[in-house]
Amino acid sequence: MSTPVQLPFEQEDVLRLAPRLRELQSQGAVHRVRTPDGGAAWLVTGHAEVRQLLDDDRLSRTNPDLAAQDPGSALLASLLGGFATDHARMRALLEPHFSPERMAELRPYVEKQTGQLLDQLAERTPPVDLREAVALSLPIQVMCEWLGVPQEDKDRFGGWTRDAAGVGDPVRSKQGLGGLFGYCKQLVAEKRRNPGDDAISRICATEGITDDEVLGLTALLLFGGYETTVARIGTSIVLLLSDVDQWRAVVDDPALIPGAVEETLRMSMPNPHNGGMPRYAVTDFEVDGVVIRAGDPVLLNIIAANHDEAVFPAPGRVDVTRDTVASLVFGHGAHHCVGAALARMQLQVVLTQLVARFPSLRLAVGVDELELRTDTLIGGLVELPVTW
Repeated sequence: MSTPVQLPFEQEDVLRLAPRLRELQSQGAVHRVRTPDGGAAWLVTGHAEVRQLLDDDRLSRTNPDLAAQDPGSALLASLLGGFATDHARMRALLEPHFSPERMAELRPYVEKQTGQLLDQLAERTPPVDLREAVALSLPIQVMCEWLGVPQEDKDRFGGWTRDAAGVGDPVRSKQGLGGLFGYCKQLVAEKRRNPGDDAISRICATEGITDDEVLGLTALLLFGGYETTVARIGTSIVLLLSDVDQWRAVVDDPALIPGAVEETLRMSMPNPHNGGMPRYAVTDFEVDGVVIRAGDPVLLNIIAANHDEAVFPAPGRVDVTRDTVASLVFGHGAHHCVGAALARMQLQVVLTQLVARFPSLRLAVGVDELELRTDTLIGGLVELPVTW
């Protein structure tokens, strides 16, 4: 067997697949790798194989052995525990809160907040960091409104979610998770006493649901719905600005914006130090001629899968008219991201208003000067300097 490939891959261009990852993908769908902490794992890069394994009961989201050794991992496992043990029921509890009707009710608030942020942006002298001006601010305001979190608390739980998603400081990450859980416990208790017209209150009102289940769902929504949207707003905008023709296309025809959102989501880059979505084999099985043993860590690289030339011709080129129905950015099957509609809606609103208000928007630095965040599981840009 060949020597395992060492992770992470060197990301030379924030908008392009790492060259070594592209090379591996051209050689096959499954590869033996060594993680940054020295452990062995399987990296899956082929679209068909990643799609299959995203919805495969032979893989588990949690690793009990790791959780036993690492309290931080145990805490994160408890965050996902409900989904691991009763996934269908947890999804059934969440899905009504992401319905088209609920998103339609929330959209005017998103439009209003986006408009206010762009008003503030217009008053500033460029160049301006668009990540700081828009991407960091909007998702946390939306999460507060939708979940029923007091706006005055947004900086507190925003800080906890950022710390929890961090990869550079395990102690800080554990503290962030602990702070998030503690806050959510108080929030759920308050919603039980004084329910409002918000997602957490409606979840609390579900017949038979326990406080622990509400707590887990609340923490999961806060953890999963903030940092990911911050990162995707930034990368979606920079992907369009990096191709003048594609930016001009959506400026001239805003009807292309939903397709532009899907295309830039397909191409969005995660933390380059993150080899893929971690799973653990619960039994022996074979994929693409490779035998995976029970207990083996498996990394499902969705970004590589979304750059598979067999599915997406010229995958490194932005094309807002591309058919992206096969994109795996939000997972697949029973594990398709339940919050996809909320993320899509925010991105659509931001792009719609941005192209209308700032049609001459452009990058204030070269793409080669942009950096990806390596201190978080979610990735995204460090800064996004723009001018107009």
